[in-house]
Amino acid sequence: MWTARVVSAALIVVGFAVSANAKTLTFCASGSPEGFDPALHTAPATFDASSAAIYDRLVAFDKGTTKPVAGLATSWDISADGLEYTFHLRSSVKFQTTAYFTPTRNLDADDVVFSFARQLKKDNPFFNYAGEWPYLQAMSLPALIRSVERVDDATVKFTLVRAEAAFLADLGMDFASIVSKEYADKLNAAKNKQELDQKPVGTGPFVFVDYAKDSVIHYKGNPDHWRGKPALDELVFAITPDPAVRLAKLKSGDCEVADPAPADIAAIKANPDLALAQGPALDVGYLAYNTQQKPFDDAKVRKALNMAIDKHALVDAVFGGAGMVAKNALPPSVWSYDDQIADDGYDPDGAKKLLDEAGVKDLKLKLWAMPVGRAYNPDGKKSAEMIKADLAKIGVDATIVTFDWGDYLHRSSAKDRDGAVLLGWSGDNGDPDNFLAQLLSCDAVGTANRAEWCNQAFQDLIVKAKTATDPAVRADLYKQAQAIFKSEAPWAPLAHSLTTVALSKKVTGYTVDAFGLHRFDGVDLIP
Repeated sequence: MWTARVVSAALIVVGFAVSANAKTLTFCASGSPEGFDPALHTAPATFDASSAAIYDRLVAFDKGTTKPVAGLATSWDISADGLEYTFHLRSSVKFQTTAYFTPTRNLDADDVVFSFARQLKKDNPFFNYAGEWPYLQAMSLPALIRSVERVDDATVKFTLVRAEAAFLADLGMDFASIVSKEYADKLNAAKNKQELDQKPVGTGPFVFVDYAKDSVIHYKGNPDHWRGKPALDELVFAITPDPAVRLAKLKSGDCEVADPAPADIAAIKANPDLALAQGPALDVGYLAYNTQQKPFDDAKVRKALNMAIDKHALVDAVFGGAGMVAKNALPPSVWSYDDQIADDGYDPDGAKKLLDEAGVKDLKLKLWAMPVGRAYNPDGKKSAEMIKADLAKIGVDATIVTFDWGDYLHRSSAKDRDGAVLLGWSGDNGDPDNFLAQLLSCDAVGTANRAEWCNQAFQDLIVKAKTATDPAVRADLYKQAQAIFKSEAPWAPLAHSLTTVALSKKVTGYTVDAFGLHRFDGVDLIP
């Protein structure tokens, strides 16, 4: 078993011993980082170890939510046409001092320009220093960003090719972390550019100390962080892929924070020394009807099927305590989520009545079961079996079908698809557009819009919201769109997974991150 003595030995191996009186938190991480430059990578384990701990961005997210707030930029101005974003930088922000780099100046506009130029400009020395920029490319930002310019030491202007209301949220994402140009210039001069991904320097709450690959990462609290020094003096990531070992370490006190397996949730709840922190993940699992096929082109039929599904029973059986019933296309953590919308509710008698009103009898349908587990639906087969049984209670005969995952995704997007499809979506940036436009717009029919649903009133609202620059206006438009979605019922929204973190009861101040990452700024340990 992993013991405190073994932990100490591991720390000494990499040249970093825990101080006797230091306040040290150990996180049993489930995976190893790909590296420490978050713009190069895509794995959550990498973002935990890099962007969440070491770096900051111009825009932050209000803790536990997807609401963009001030980060390294204290404020910003957006032009009336939505094409120019001018950011005003926070003063006196210091880059971290490490064993391998001592900064000679504070953060300024040059660092911001460099952080994006290295990803956008082919003539930048760091453009291809370690491969491609997967997140930036996947979001088509090179086609969106016309320029990033230094206005003065404390001001940076982004000019876009077209209006993009989600741009603020994009700048809060991990790939947009701000790196030190001074440090990069030093590495370039030394012909050692790879160290930008191996020995990171940021402005964030924790300073990187050392990493023993696939074993342990060490950090110290940043004494110069602009929000103030963290309560934790030292932070340790003990990389522990086996969930049974993570639970054992948590019980023994060898780590204070860990990701539990769903099967371990009951045991953690029963342990007086442990606690669970849970929050809605940035995802939604759903059953999408093909609204271009009769009789599923009738909203009454779709609502009847929705009312026949016992979602509470499904979530209890499939998610093992790590899910919550969904009623909207948006997760609750996304700003503009309308909690005032009433769900259809489980009502088999009401469902039968709606089918009668629609003149539908002896209905048969194919029910597509996901062949893989995902956070938004851990067991597609079991979900399909439960829905089939529920539909049978209102006289609907469902036949379960499935395909290999790649074939499933391809076939399910076809406009002439026969049947209702179980699927889901995990968001990228916390913006409502990332769900509503991606999954339900007219433009996405035949691709990600598995309902094959094109409602012009809904479309007009989300297009208007995408180009609006006032967050309050956007929120109102998205709430109107959610009301249309609920009325028309192109899906049965089934569930959102719950991000679940196991904690020692000595841990205070831990907030479940809306994006499912682990953030330790604001976290403390009580004796």
